[in-house]
Amino acid sequence: MADVHFPDKKIVLVMDNLNTHKLSALYKAFPADEASRLADRFEVHHTPMHGNWLNMAKIEIGVLSRQYLARRIPNRETLEHQIAAWKARRKSAATHVDWRFRTEDARVKLKSLYPTIPC
Repeated sequence: MADVHFPDKKIVLVMDNLNTHKLSALYKAFPADEASRLADRFEVHHTPMHGNWLNMAKIEIGVLSRQYLARRIPNRETLEHQIAAWKARRKSAATHVDWRFRTEDARVKLKSLYPTIPC
Protein backbone atom coordinates (compact mmCIF):
# COMPACT_ATOMS: atom_id res chain seq x y z
CA MET A 1 0.00 0.00 0.00
CA ALA A 2 2.83 2.41 0.82
CA ASP A 3 4.46 1.83 -2.55
CA VAL A 4 1.21 1.95 -4.54
CA HIS A 5 -0.53 4.96 -2.98
CA PHE A 6 2.44 6.99 -1.69
CA PRO A 7 5.42 5.88 -3.77
CA ASP A 8 7.63 8.93 -3.27
CA LYS A 9 6.48 10.28 0.08
CA LYS A 10 7.40 9.85 3.72
CA ILE A 11 4.44 8.36 5.59
CA VAL A 12 3.58 9.70 9.03
CA LEU A 13 2.05 7.11 11.35
CA VAL A 14 0.22 8.20 14.50
CA MET A 15 0.25 5.32 16.95
CA ASP A 16 -0.69 4.90 20.55
CA ASN A 17 1.84 3.55 23.01
CA LEU A 18 0.91 -0.11 22.98
CA ASN A 19 3.98 -2.28 23.19
CA THR A 20 2.93 -4.01 19.95
CA HIS A 21 3.03 -0.80 17.91
CA LYS A 22 6.64 -0.77 16.78
CA LEU A 23 8.32 -0.67 13.42
CA SER A 24 10.22 -3.80 14.42
CA ALA A 25 7.00 -5.67 13.54
CA LEU A 26 7.94 -5.09 9.89
CA TYR A 27 10.88 -7.45 10.38
CA LYS A 28 8.47 -10.22 11.34
CA ALA A 29 6.37 -9.68 8.23
CA PHE A 30 9.03 -8.96 5.59
CA PRO A 31 12.62 -9.91 4.80
CA ALA A 32 15.16 -7.67 6.55
CA ASP A 33 16.05 -5.53 3.51
CA GLU A 34 12.39 -4.89 2.66
CA ALA A 35 11.52 -4.18 6.31
CA SER A 36 14.40 -1.71 6.56
CA ARG A 37 13.34 0.03 3.34
CA LEU A 38 9.77 0.38 4.61
CA ALA A 39 10.83 1.49 8.10
CA ASP A 40 12.88 4.29 6.54
CA ARG A 41 9.73 5.56 4.79
CA PHE A 42 7.72 5.84 8.01
CA GLU A 43 7.85 8.64 10.55
CA VAL A 44 6.22 7.55 13.82
CA HIS A 45 4.43 9.94 16.15
CA HIS A 46 3.24 8.36 19.38
CA THR A 47 0.25 9.72 21.25
CA PRO A 48 0.87 10.84 24.85
CA MET A 49 1.26 7.96 27.29
CA HIS A 50 -1.54 9.01 29.63
CA GLY A 51 -3.47 11.36 27.39
CA ASN A 52 -6.71 11.33 25.50
CA TRP A 53 -5.26 12.75 22.31
CA LEU A 54 -6.40 9.84 20.16
CA ASN A 55 -9.90 9.94 21.65
CA MET A 56 -10.15 13.65 20.86
CA ALA A 57 -9.03 13.00 17.29
CA LYS A 58 -11.70 10.30 16.92
CA ILE A 59 -14.34 12.68 18.28
CA GLU A 60 -13.32 15.42 15.83
CA ILE A 61 -13.39 12.98 12.91
CA GLY A 62 -16.86 11.87 14.02
CA VAL A 63 -18.08 15.47 14.12
CA LEU A 64 -16.60 16.13 10.68
CA SER A 65 -18.26 12.99 9.31
CA ARG A 66 -21.68 13.88 10.68
CA GLN A 67 -21.56 17.54 9.68
CA TYR A 68 -19.91 17.35 6.25
CA LEU A 69 -19.08 13.90 5.02
CA ALA A 70 -22.46 12.20 5.41
CA ARG A 71 -23.35 13.11 1.84
CA ARG A 72 -21.95 12.62 -1.62
CA ILE A 73 -19.11 15.01 -2.43
CA PRO A 74 -18.55 15.40 -6.18
CA ASN A 75 -14.77 15.85 -6.29
CA ARG A 76 -11.58 16.23 -4.29
CA GLU A 77 -11.47 20.02 -4.59
CA THR A 78 -14.94 20.34 -3.07
CA LEU A 79 -13.95 17.96 -0.28
CA GLU A 80 -10.80 19.95 0.51
CA HIS A 81 -12.76 23.22 0.45
CA GLN A 82 -15.47 21.83 2.74
CA ILE A 83 -12.94 20.46 5.24
CA ALA A 84 -11.00 23.74 5.27
CA ALA A 85 -14.21 25.68 5.95
CA TRP A 86 -15.19 23.24 8.70
CA LYS A 87 -11.75 23.52 10.32
CA ALA A 88 -11.90 27.32 10.24
CA ARG A 89 -15.35 27.34 11.87
CA ARG A 90 -14.29 24.83 14.56
CA LYS A 91 -11.15 26.83 15.30
CA SER A 92 -12.88 30.23 15.42
CA ALA A 93 -15.60 28.83 17.69
CA ALA A 94 -12.85 27.55 20.03
CA THR A 95 -14.66 24.24 20.35
CA HIS A 96 -13.31 21.77 22.85
CA VAL A 97 -14.04 18.26 23.98
CA ASP A 98 -16.39 18.09 26.94
CA TRP A 99 -15.61 14.85 28.74
CA ARG A 100 -18.94 13.75 30.16
CA PHE A 101 -17.86 10.41 31.56
CA ARG A 102 -16.31 11.44 34.86
CA THR A 103 -15.00 9.31 37.71
CA GLU A 104 -18.27 9.62 39.62
CA ASP A 105 -20.17 8.44 36.53
CA ALA A 106 -17.80 5.50 36.13
CA ARG A 107 -18.36 4.40 39.70
CA VAL A 108 -22.11 4.23 39.04
CA LYS A 109 -22.06 2.83 35.51
CA LEU A 110 -19.22 0.37 36.11
CA LYS A 111 -20.24 -0.57 39.63
CA SER A 112 -19.82 -4.28 38.95
CA LEU A 113 -16.12 -3.74 38.19
CA TYR A 114 -15.35 -1.96 41.45
CA PRO A 115 -14.64 -4.16 44.46
CA THR A 116 -16.95 -3.79 47.42
CA ILE A 117 -15.73 -4.23 50.95
CA PRO A 118 -18.38 -5.24 53.46
CA CYS A 119 -18.52 -2.99 56.52
